Amino acid sequence: MSQPLPTDEETRRPVPDPGRVLVVGGYGAVGVVTTRALAAAYPGRVIVAGRDGNKARRAAAGIAGVHAAALDVTDPAALVDVIERYRVAVVVLAVEPPDSEATRLCLSRGVHVVDLSASAALLEQTEQLRGLAHERGATALLSVGLAPGLTNLLARRVHDELGGDADQLDITVLIGSGERHGADGIRWTVRQLAAPRSRIDAEPRWVELPGYGRRRAHPFPFSDQHTLRRTLSVAHVATTLCFDSRAATALLFGVRRTGLFRAVRGDRGIELLTKILRGIHVGSDGFAVRVDGRRGSLERWQAVTGSQQSRVTGLVAAQVTGAILGGRVPTGVHHIDEIDDFVHLPERLAGDGLRVWRAARPHGRERDLTSSALEGAGSES
Repeated sequence: MSQPLPTDEETRRPVPDPGRVLVVGGYGAVGVVTTRALAAAYPGRVIVAGRDGNKARRAAAGIAGVHAAALDVTDPAALVDVIERYRVAVVVLAVEPPDSEATRLCLSRGVHVVDLSASAALLEQTEQLRGLAHERGATALLSVGLAPGLTNLLARRVHDELGGDADQLDITVLIGSGERHGADGIRWTVRQLAAPRSRIDAEPRWVELPGYGRRRAHPFPFSDQHTLRRTLSVAHVATTLCFDSRAATALLFGVRRTGLFRAVRGDRGIELLTKILRGIHVGSDGFAVRVDGRRGSLERWQAVTGSQQSRVTGLVAAQVTGAILGGRVPTGVHHIDEIDDFVHLPERLAGDGLRVWRAARPHGRERDLTSSALEGAGSES
């Protein structure tokens, strides 16, 4: 077993490590963006891996200095072999494993983990590894991407604007139905649509989204509604979803109400629906995220807009990985909103087309903050 990474005893931050980065699922829609961004920042230190060795090799061949490995992340022996063979310092999980075992194995060997998983149950399971991470001097960063990810950061910022004592947070995500999303992302969405609706599901809500106007967003089980209650101690967090195509929104959630998604919850049904939806491209590749917060009668909101959700998710993962390699993230298991270094991450992505919005008080009109350096990024009370 490898030795735990050295840490600064005062800050408990890992000492910067020169090891390599393993991107599991690095040839997928999200993973390939992460791989390219990391390869540009850390030449010769990135390995793209996945179950399909041929796809991994093809992806690596198109990016200078990137290595390739065939790897099933659910095979502990294979994972250990790749970690040791390439002296891996950070594992980026650009695929969602069935449980937290891969993360546990990495942390036990002093290897950091950046987890792009979006399922609340899996994230909560991984949170239980905090003690192990501290013991081995390693870090696991969760809720990385767009939703969860940027949604968490906007929630943190709105929460801070409300004095760190919000009563309620409402998160709205608009996804471009014209984007060519990866199979894993679509499969995950189908599974959530097929999940039984709980009694806490609210009715659809109307929300104003910068650049898209007034939209009807439907309750959707993003992990944020669970994790933010713990990380920000907010009693009520609700998450809703719509698509840039009003027709796609009406169709998918209309079908959900009929119970058809629940009728095909088996693996074959899920795969069939995933294949059908992958072939439908109606609308654009734009996205928007808005977080509304309330404390008594006081209300605040912030939003981000951009294009290509998969690309932005991959860029967020690369930024987070760079921060871990640079020793800027404490040891332990954290969600992205728990790390101060990431609060202004949306502004750092302005060069990649991300725009940051919030209401210009006192009249509540939309205001684009992107060109204002960091002006207004949670600094007003």
